[in-house]
Amino acid sequence: MQALAEMVTPGSLLADVGCDHGFISIYLVQHGICPRVCAMDINPGPLQRAREHVAACGLEKYIDIRLSDGVSALRPGEADALLCAGMGGRLMQKILTLGREKVAAMREVILQPQSEIADFRRFLRNEGYVVTQERMILEDGKYYPMMRAVPMEKQEESDISKQQDRMVSNQQQRLADKFGGLLLKQGDPVLRQYLCGQLNKYEMILERLSSPAETQERAEAREERKRTVLEEIRDMRMALSWMEGSREETI
Repeated sequence: MQALAEMVTPGSLLADVGCDHGFISIYLVQHGICPRVCAMDINPGPLQRAREHVAACGLEKYIDIRLSDGVSALRPGEADALLCAGMGGRLMQKILTLGREKVAAMREVILQPQSEIADFRRFLRNEGYVVTQERMILEDGKYYPMMRAVPMEKQEESDISKQQDRMVSNQQQRLADKFGGLLLKQGDPVLRQYLCGQLNKYEMILERLSSPAETQERAEAREERKRTVLEEIRDMRMALSWMEGSREETI
């Protein structure tokens, strides 16, 4: 929660989509990061809990609770920043697509997709967003990638050049979509820990797949699985190599 809050530009009028119990909205107002928040959720149950938590903190004047499917209940121009966290990348993509006109008018989006992350990063690029900040957090044994993105036209020209210089090949772009371009370039230690752990896991899987199969059908299925595992291992090794190269450039 704190890591996401730190990505929000101070002074933002925020739309917290999928606010659940409202804890991030409360945190942002209590710490003076946002003067007002519109906390929205499609589920009445969690939204009622959010309403109770906001009331308990005496923040009803600063946090507006609304039942909403995505940003449907948000009026145009009512918020200049969006926070969307704790849901799958496909659902998050749907929210941004259906609310494209409202979201495009905002200056930033803070996002924490929990699945389909590579597809979601590609979606952001195709929609004309530039990722300006990325973090990965390890909490209770689970890794959480998060990002701040801004519409291309709201990005400084010099920053755009830096972003474009970072992506010098299709291969790097693919790895950036998969693992996070800024995380790779910055040599993020949490991402490195994640990659090393996954690499060890997939190498163990590959070792088990090397034993002979009992039937031809199982052998074919095993070979297909083996190709997938080898591709994952290749990508993780290339990502770690990229991170090491980026680290050496800064020494």
